Amino acid sequence: MTPTALHIVLPLLFWVAQGSSPQLRRANDRHGQCTYTFTVPSPKEASCTEPREAMTAVQDLQRDNSVRRQEMDAMQTRLSLLEKLVNQFLGGEVPAIPTPATQALKDLQQEVERLRMEKDEWEGQRGSLEMTYADLLKEKSTLVEEKQQLNERMERLRQGKCPQIAETSRTRDQQASPRQVSQWGADGVGYQELKSELTALPASRMIPESVSALDKSEKTDTGGCGELTWVGEPTAYRKADNIAGKYGVWMRDPESVPPYTQDTIWRVNTVGADIRQVFEYENLDQLTQGYPAKVHVLPRSMESNGAVVYRGSLYYPRRKSRILVKYDLKTETIAVQRELPNAGYHGQYPYSWGGYTDIDLAVDEMGLWVIYSTEKAKGSIVISQMDPKTLEVKQSWETPIRKQSVANSFMICGTLYTVGSYSSSSTTVNSAYDTRTGIRRQINIPFQNQYGYASMIDYNPTEKRIYGWDNFNMVAYDVRLAKM
Repeated sequence: MTPTALHIVLPLLFWVAQGSSPQLRRANDRHGQCTYTFTVPSPKEASCTEPREAMTAVQDLQRDNSVRRQEMDAMQTRLSLLEKLVNQFLGGEVPAIPTPATQALKDLQQEVERLRMEKDEWEGQRGSLEMTYADLLKEKSTLVEEKQQLNERMERLRQGKCPQIAETSRTRDQQASPRQVSQWGADGVGYQELKSELTALPASRMIPESVSALDKSEKTDTGGCGELTWVGEPTAYRKADNIAGKYGVWMRDPESVPPYTQDTIWRVNTVGADIRQVFEYENLDQLTQGYPAKVHVLPRSMESNGAVVYRGSLYYPRRKSRILVKYDLKTETIAVQRELPNAGYHGQYPYSWGGYTDIDLAVDEMGLWVIYSTEKAKGSIVISQMDPKTLEVKQSWETPIRKQSVANSFMICGTLYTVGSYSSSSTTVNSAYDTRTGIRRQINIPFQNQYGYASMIDYNPTEKRIYGWDNFNMVAYDVRLAKM
């Protein structure tokens, strides 16, 4: 069958299937070719449509077709955008079309990425801490037998056999080999704890109670300001309970205000990314027993252990910023926040031991200080005296001492003192910078890091004492000042 005949037969079959009665005619055209024509009656109209009406209908159909095509194109465009958004959400690239939806999605992606990085950093720190803690537990388990022997010797010491135990102790110290050093750079904590127990018990019986207790009557009062001439051996008062206490800060308020007293002690464990807990103890007994009277939760996280308590408020640097915070301990609210101009922070200019110790607050007989550095100072220590009410800088001094070359520093009577090493058991207070004269002096005052990792050293002007945090241990040092 020819294509022409096929075009005729197919419509005919269609109309027959619809129940219509077409009329088929055959004739020859002027060229002598056979043609077929058929007529089908309309079910709706009794007569043929006029040519003008047919043309109008055709134009309407063309317009409808054009509208539908535009709608289809618009729908295709929207579908493409949605596909790009879905691909981006599943890990693809963010579309370049600057719509509010894509911008919000881009911001969300950046926030998720930031949180993922912080999570990875925290998990890495946590893994290291857990490994260190496991090492310490293994080490402590090997010391059980040694502890029993030491207890027996301490019992003999109580019975007055001092020469024998002293000789035995010296022999034991000479024979003791260095234990494995953990990845934190710390000596065996269990061993150091036992040494502390051995030292503390006989000392309490040989020295009057008024001297061995952490009390104001114990302190060496110089009657005012002076130059540092001597630092005593450290006395340990408590060891932190868990790995979060590897580093920390503890202190008393040198100018306490009610409801707090000169006996109130404050403590913060500073290992972790979100340091907010501040433990309050009514006295030394509560601290040694490990039962705080109250736990404050700071509304803003603390950076490292550069905090001090002064006149009823906790002053500390905010995490990942150069902002200083004054937190009222009585009302448990932030009283003042102020940026320390141009100060380096979060690892730009720390002490040599690290720990994000870029900004370190201090208190002495002259008031509140902050120790830090700036880009202009190129890493040298800058000292600023602060207004404790407003946290405004009253006066600043740029010293020739590079901050990362010293382990720590503290203020006494307007003079900055620096410590040479944070890990050496026998280091020195090696330099002094007097803010009244602007002169730096090299000095050589022995200083002990008994537990091998001193992360905090602060001076209390009322007690004339230095507080320290040495590898989980809260320690204190007596000092002597020479009158100026």
